[in-house]
Amino acid sequence: MDIQIQSKLIRVLLCCIPIIFNTFNGNGVVMASHKVNPNYQSVSAVKVKQVYRTAFHFQPKQHWINAPMYYKGLYHFFCQYNPKGAVWGNIVWAHSVSTDMINWISLKPALVPSKWFDKYGCWSGSATILPGEKPVILYTGVIKEKPEPGYQVQNYAIPANYSDPYLQEWVKPDNNPILKPVQENISSFRDPSTAWYNNGHWKMLIGSRHYSRGIAYLYRSKDFVRWKRARHPFNEKLGTGMWECPDFYPLSSQGQRNGLDASASSTKYVFKVSLDETRNECYMIGEYDLVQDRFHPDNTSGWTAGLRYDYGNFYASKTFFDPIKKRRILWGWANESSTKDEDVAKGWAGIQLIPRMVWLDPSGKQLLQWPIRELETLRGKKKNLKNVKLNKGDIMEIKGITAAQADVDVTFTFSSFSKVEPYDKNWERFSPQDLCGINGATVQGGLGPFGILALASKNLEEYTPVFFRIFKTHDKNYKVLMCSDATPSSTNPNEYKPSFGGFVDMDLANKTLWLRSLIDHSVVESFGEGGKTIITSRVYPELAVYGDAHLHVFNNGSETITVERLNAWSINAPIMN
Repeated sequence: MDIQIQSKLIRVLLCCIPIIFNTFNGNGVVMASHKVNPNYQSVSAVKVKQVYRTAFHFQPKQHWINAPMYYKGLYHFFCQYNPKGAVWGNIVWAHSVSTDMINWISLKPALVPSKWFDKYGCWSGSATILPGEKPVILYTGVIKEKPEPGYQVQNYAIPANYSDPYLQEWVKPDNNPILKPVQENISSFRDPSTAWYNNGHWKMLIGSRHYSRGIAYLYRSKDFVRWKRARHPFNEKLGTGMWECPDFYPLSSQGQRNGLDASASSTKYVFKVSLDETRNECYMIGEYDLVQDRFHPDNTSGWTAGLRYDYGNFYASKTFFDPIKKRRILWGWANESSTKDEDVAKGWAGIQLIPRMVWLDPSGKQLLQWPIRELETLRGKKKNLKNVKLNKGDIMEIKGITAAQADVDVTFTFSSFSKVEPYDKNWERFSPQDLCGINGATVQGGLGPFGILALASKNLEEYTPVFFRIFKTHDKNYKVLMCSDATPSSTNPNEYKPSFGGFVDMDLANKTLWLRSLIDHSVVESFGEGGKTIITSRVYPELAVYGDAHLHVFNNGSETITVERLNAWSINAPIMN
């Protein structure tokens, strides 16, 4: 590949494509595994079950998916897809295109295992647009099945026809692989990031581990073919396990919503990894030393106690710069919380969550996220409420929309902190997720719990509460806990039904809290306080399906809550593959 290096900015990124399958341990916790399931991987769906199938989230017609890029007027989405079954295995790179990231048309697979350097798998990767409008895919190939989950190398692929906006044909040059593990862990060496350019070199990251130490290695190249590893890791942390899907990008100034190209200079950057052991997406904000190629986080509290994109079912994300609308887009994947037998029975598994615009909070301490505006084109029938009071124990149904397929935007207010509960110091040893399990929607409080009951059955045998609860700390400050609790979501005792939670870093001077939830049959994506805290839950109700699903607002705290403003829309189904 002959590439003329210029100082042109990179414009595009392909989302990470993880290669995971989820199982459950004896405690009901999702565990990571790269295990191939020979009894299931080629069991084709005779009839695809629609009951839990989402309407406006990206997914193929059937079978297993899980991971965008903009080129010549089209957004391209590549995902790991099993054309033969609803569990991981037989993986190809499926390919869909869109003009708005909402309506999608499926094309034939972009990559399938066909060479010695990817004989046992075309695994996750990213894309970069090189000078001259030339996209390149970097991906992990598996050359041997042992040691498990496979011997991993890094490859590249280029379009057969650069003038084709659909990029329907891809070529894997014979000078692959471009990177083989030398000192790296041969079975934990994957997920090349989007490349960026500075100081005369292209740079990229690859995720790895050394025993329990999670590592992101940095590699440099002048021609995008011959790569050399930097002497020091880009970042590492003992006790965090395998780092998957590393991502690195610059940020605009605090509070500025416009995004930056990956090669743009900035004072603040984001470094993100997907923690394989905990299934958490963690990120840090900090400074980037362009000379030493080192990342220096602002907060050194560590990955396990650091910031997260989403406190629920969200993994293997990547961002990309949208050059048309000058924004950075985050897209993550949500696996199934059902068993593999149920996945095979329904004929599909895995969805992509709604693309989110991401930018730096005015405080400079965290990111803000919000669903892309294009989603609003799907809004249909609308229900509006203003200044409705909810006393302790009140539950009010929101009628007139399709509750199983909705966009709900609500602002809650209260008049006093006099009934707020004290924050128990003993709770410091618990995670927010644990606190949401302890202080659920049915546990009466002072200031909260209040919020919505999504995907509720007629008599509330099933419902998914998304709510806030406010506590007063010993130093007379306030802590806002946001929860999305799947525990009462289904009467099916076999489902994994976790309670998820996160704190909301905000000023309560106005005594106002803002919640937006996207409800789509088996997924509830919730955005607290304008995108400060986000929680995604996968749920599988048996009663609250289709027209039998209901939506409510509620208050179970002694302090009266006012629904200052509520807008709820039915969401129409887009074109989906």
